[in-house]
Amino acid sequence: MRVLVIEDNPKMARGIQSGLQEAGFSTEVSHTGAEGEDLAAGESFDAIVLDLMLPDRDGIEVCRNLRRRKVATPILMLTALAGTEDKVQGLDSGADDYLTKPFQFEELVARLRALLRRGQATEGKTLRCDDLELDLYTRRATRGDQHWDLPAREFALLEYLMRNQNRVLTRMQIGEHVWELNFEPTSNVIDVYISTLRKKVDRAGMRPLIHTIKNAGYRFGILD
Repeated sequence: MRVLVIEDNPKMARGIQSGLQEAGFSTEVSHTGAEGEDLAAGESFDAIVLDLMLPDRDGIEVCRNLRRRKVATPILMLTALAGTEDKVQGLDSGADDYLTKPFQFEELVARLRALLRRGQATEGKTLRCDDLELDLYTRRATRGDQHWDLPAREFALLEYLMRNQNRVLTRMQIGEHVWELNFEPTSNVIDVYISTLRKKVDRAGMRPLIHTIKNAGYRFGILD
């Protein structure tokens, strides 16, 4: 899943980005409200972490502008202001959730996952396809009597594939959602990770779920 972090404090931004990447999120960082707003409106993100206090415009204004621009991406607002009135103002501006600094990083990740699950009531904590199950909390993939605790990037790749079952995904789409915005399209890193996943979840004797579509990309699911 791809997250945009709009935070002007470089140390805080780096910490959030590093932690989210460890949790399996692809993360892009912006340090100003204007830049973050344009990124959020022009690129595809699954969630936005938005600081309230920004140098050029505050998070309330950014949030309102995004909603005016019909950007429906879930927004988690961060602030050092803990008053009820401040929280109400943030939520009224269009934010979906509110987290007060300082916070435990595990709570930030849990709130992001909760936002991503909204509107997907049938999903719960797992994704499934055929006899493959992916636990979104533990990053464990299970198929039959075998299971694998996936590293962050493998987990992010498998999660993206499973959320887009039976869709042909281009290498560029996969790169943008699982890796960073500066993903190099000529790199073979996607092919390497796909191969690694296949060795785990598409072993001999199992119905193949990861399919290469010639000159197009990859498709995940059961072929008719």
